[in-house]
Amino acid sequence: MFAVHLVAFYFTKLKEDQIKKVDRFLYHMRLSDETLLDIMARFQAEMEKGLGKDTNPTASVKMLPTFVRAIPDGSENGEFLSLDLGGSKFRVLKVQVSEEGKRNVQMESQFYPTPNEIIRGNGTELFEYVADCLADFVRTKGLQHKKLPLGFTFSFPCRQTKLEEGVLLSWTKKFKARGVQETDIVSRLTKAMRKHKDLDVDILALVNDTVGTMMTCAYDDPYCEVGVIIGTGTNACYMEDMSNIDLVEGDEGRMCINTEWGAFGDDGALEDIRTEFDRELDLGSLNPGKQLFEKMISGLYLGELVRLILLNMAKAGLLFGGVKSSTLLTKGKIETQHVAAMEKYKEGLANTREILVDLGLEPSEADCIAVQHVCTIVSFRSANLCASALAAILTRLRENKKLARLRTTVGMDGTLYKIHPQYPKRLHKVVRKLVPNCDVRFLLSESGSTKGAAMVTAVACRVQAQRKQIDEVLALFQLTRQQLVDVQGKMRAELEYGLKRKTHALATVKMLPTYVYGMPDGTEKGKYLALDLGGTNFRVLLVKIRSGRRSVRMYNKIFAIPLEIMQGTGEELFDHIVQCIADFLDYMGLKGAQLPLGFTFSFPCRQANIDKGTLIEWTKGFKATDCEGEDVVDMLREAIKRRNEFDLDIVAVVNDTVGTMMTCAYEDPNCEIGLIAGTGSNMCYMEEMRNIELVEGNEGKMCINTEWGGFGDNGCIDDIRTQYDMEVDEGSLNPGKQRYEKMTSGMYLGEIVRQILIDLTKQGLLFRGRISERLRTRGIFETKFLSQIESFSLVLQETVKELAPQCDVMFLLSEDGSGKGAALITAVAKRLQQPRREN
Repeated sequence: MFAVHLVAFYFTKLKEDQIKKVDRFLYHMRLSDETLLDIMARFQAEMEKGLGKDTNPTASVKMLPTFVRAIPDGSENGEFLSLDLGGSKFRVLKVQVSEEGKRNVQMESQFYPTPNEIIRGNGTELFEYVADCLADFVRTKGLQHKKLPLGFTFSFPCRQTKLEEGVLLSWTKKFKARGVQETDIVSRLTKAMRKHKDLDVDILALVNDTVGTMMTCAYDDPYCEVGVIIGTGTNACYMEDMSNIDLVEGDEGRMCINTEWGAFGDDGALEDIRTEFDRELDLGSLNPGKQLFEKMISGLYLGELVRLILLNMAKAGLLFGGVKSSTLLTKGKIETQHVAAMEKYKEGLANTREILVDLGLEPSEADCIAVQHVCTIVSFRSANLCASALAAILTRLRENKKLARLRTTVGMDGTLYKIHPQYPKRLHKVVRKLVPNCDVRFLLSESGSTKGAAMVTAVACRVQAQRKQIDEVLALFQLTRQQLVDVQGKMRAELEYGLKRKTHALATVKMLPTYVYGMPDGTEKGKYLALDLGGTNFRVLLVKIRSGRRSVRMYNKIFAIPLEIMQGTGEELFDHIVQCIADFLDYMGLKGAQLPLGFTFSFPCRQANIDKGTLIEWTKGFKATDCEGEDVVDMLREAIKRRNEFDLDIVAVVNDTVGTMMTCAYEDPNCEIGLIAGTGSNMCYMEEMRNIELVEGNEGKMCINTEWGGFGDNGCIDDIRTQYDMEVDEGSLNPGKQRYEKMTSGMYLGEIVRQILIDLTKQGLLFRGRISERLRTRGIFETKFLSQIESFSLVLQETVKELAPQCDVMFLLSEDGSGKGAALITAVAKRLQQPRREN
């Protein structure tokens, strides 16, 4: 017992000594309450300068009018598009605001990367890239049926003279595109969009991301009149009395002011606060001497600040025995996410050690304690500085309203605020201490600033779109029975080509063997893991199968696949998948259980066995490098080895169509075809082994994954393709490929309708000949709207019955998805393996 107390005393003493050492080294970063109140007063003075007509030109805090004059009142309704450019990713969003005053918003969004060569290259190319992303989003979401206005969240200082116009004053963060400053952003984007002849978007609002955050939160809480972002960059906005804004005519009402507080101190007002580390960081930045307040606060810089401090402490012999690794000497090697990890409650010290080891260092226990405290001081100073400026804004609001006590809400957003475990409570505590006469609620913006841009647009306008049908054009899509019979014959021929060794290479329908030899017979039992990867969401399932009763119980968890992972490296993708598996196993209490696993991998694969699948090519927006031509099962196994936490028995890799067939076959033993008609389109079926020349053996059956989406890529169905099909194909990510899929699947049907509407409008047959801005936007017409007009499943069943009258076909909907099918395939494979092992 005495030894335990001795160890505890030693550790406590060690921690105290290291904290004192760091405190002495970073004395100037520890800001007293008196200093914070002084900074608050300085910021109040800068706000006054920015609002004054005569003093604004020399003010560092520009206090930019946004021409947003009101927050949402709940009466807004309709659909809107929104763009968000300004951070590490670019976002496009569709927003549906409900009617009748119900504060309900439904959103669909897509993230796109912002490559360095785009954001630091030519300005024209930047806006062309934004237009390309918008066109892609509109096409994939099928939004072209309505005229929808657009709000543009542009997270950089702009001088506005009206809501739909903004001249860029200066780039911040990592952006440095040439030839954009002092030009109108809306005009630049509008010009770029003209290159997309089918993209017709009307930009009705240009909004800063901070304003967007405020508007998003104000829709949920009418008391919200301040927006703050603490992320890659930092900024704040608030509702100011018009009578105080000299830069805009009029005294009635209020207008949102974008403070652009990141530039606070650019005039030297914070020189006594800045340290040698701040100055060193600034000199190495893209914009020396600018955004000095932001460089002491935001996520883009905190990690680098920590690195510079650690490097200086190492040089002084205060850390790591004076040793400096090459990685520690490298700019950008410590990121803000590392700072957040090192400050985590309980795991912080372990995380610190792991991060330092990754930096090529050999830290002692004392080093880890010291480094963790460095992170605390740097992030605490960030929160303190932010709190001082925010307290100044809250004081101004209270004084404007002539209140003894203010009740208000601050809308919050930003990655640093969201991911740092200690940051929010530190900020909240200091703000309430600095303004005790303000009752402040901090509301996290769950939907981001992009929704806010749409809300600004919603406040500004209402739009209704009308639609008509013209029989002459639709007749092109009404195929005669003879045309359908011809298509049937051509498809049959392509199926044969795909099965034969000599013609397989030239076949457009690849007829890929899956090595699934049998169907469930009801004797399957046990616990199985299943993975389902095929889109932006990844699903992990535990499937419990009981024999005899055909009973299946499933437990699953859905994980997001971020765009940067989808389009990163293969190693990153599979490491992310294994991380999700680990989280699921922890969640289910199954860590250490070696369960058989089935992997639904919904991309074209060439298989040499049931547990071997070589990726032919990515589809559905995936572009992870070093995967095509590689065995995805091997890549998953390698990722599991890298993590070195658990082992899994990967029994089968299957296509989602095969999984669908197996799921239905478990309910109905007569099921031997699987069909998916969704985002993409595909079919599989059980083929006689004697007809499959690509695989040895003549006995029994094997499931064939047809990959029929490529049917017609050789031109054999050009006679039924319309001009609209060709336009959709030309505007797709893969022109000339997957032509059949582009005529049948959910990803494209809405876009075909949009092309028809544009053509009819040009002819003066719809909308009085006026093509709406929204109608020009690719992908704006969603396929789900077609299903509200026409019953696809009924048409499918009737047409099959007409073309195959000798077949009595029952259509069974797969209720449980392809993930369950992967588990069943694994169970069947284990059942079939048993006799082989015994032999």
